[in-house]
Amino acid sequence: MRWVAVITAGALAVVILGVTGLATSGSDGGGQGYTEPRVARYWESADGVNVRCTLCPRECVVPPGGRGHCGVRENRDGTYYTLGYGNPCAVHVDPIEKKPFYHFHPTTTAFSIAVAGCNLDCKFCQNWHISQRRPEETYNYRLPPERLVDLAVASGSGSIAYTYSEPTIFYEYMLDCAREARRRGIRNVYHSNGFINEEPLRELCAYLDAANVDLKGFTEEYYSEMTGGSLAPVLRSLRILVEEGVHLELTTLVVPGGNDDPEDLRAMCRWVRENLGPAVPLHFSRFHPQYQLTAVAPTPRETLELARRIAVEEGLRFVYIGNVPGHEANSTYCPSCGELLVHRIGYDVEVREFAGGACGVCGEPIEGRW
Repeated sequence: MRWVAVITAGALAVVILGVTGLATSGSDGGGQGYTEPRVARYWESADGVNVRCTLCPRECVVPPGGRGHCGVRENRDGTYYTLGYGNPCAVHVDPIEKKPFYHFHPTTTAFSIAVAGCNLDCKFCQNWHISQRRPEETYNYRLPPERLVDLAVASGSGSIAYTYSEPTIFYEYMLDCAREARRRGIRNVYHSNGFINEEPLRELCAYLDAANVDLKGFTEEYYSEMTGGSLAPVLRSLRILVEEGVHLELTTLVVPGGNDDPEDLRAMCRWVRENLGPAVPLHFSRFHPQYQLTAVAPTPRETLELARRIAVEEGLRFVYIGNVPGHEANSTYCPSCGELLVHRIGYDVEVREFAGGACGVCGEPIEGRW
């Protein structure tokens, strides 16, 4: 099986505007700063005036008229509202490999959405122009859950991906979309920072088929300095995803001089094997200067290759190198006989000696959702 097509933003506009007639401006079609406030989930009254958000580990205490750290949830007279419902600022059809998922229905497409905002402040953010904005600062589609699933079906996508920014901040919208998608036979995947509390994550897992979580580093110091968050809640989220049976892949953006210490990488890979299992795919991604780290050079190829060797030495079966076009470690090999199973050059993907979830040469089962 071979797949090379990528649907561009222009082609997507044809799908959205031509096939379904989705409007993007006007009183009922979205537009600059469009929001439709909804009462949020996962909050409590702190003292009858302030509210405490219980969605993510920050647990912001928010005064009347104020917002949580994410900039998406607002206290209005003692009731907590989300401004991130039904108003995505990014709508695309992507290869599933872009999320990245390498062991989840390769060569399919994902109908991908995002709402502005994030609950972390990563200095290296690649999507900072939406993640570090509020919903009223972006141009938004008016896209309720039922219509979103209609578009996913019309585009031929096998899944809906909640991605680009941080899906936790548009939790209510994501959950309702995921429920509708599940009802209509569309899979749900998300790319997340994993910075979410246990109860909302477990509720989401009932409708979630796959997750790629950014494991940004493996020290609390790095998380604090580079993301404004903390590591421990992310590790808890990873365990929960495995417990709930969600297909899991990990991505670590390797930042030179930041999270590339070999001993930290070794400790991280050992933790992954011992707590999540040796078959969880791990993507080491090359950093390029972005946002607040424009003075940092791109990750050397040798650093990524060292990280991969360490991961393999620690017993991880599927370790990839991303953002290095043409690198052989972007493809999938049988961990038993070494046969090339899925060949990737960018989004040119060819499935080779592989069928029924097993190596076509030696019969070794290959973990994933195929």
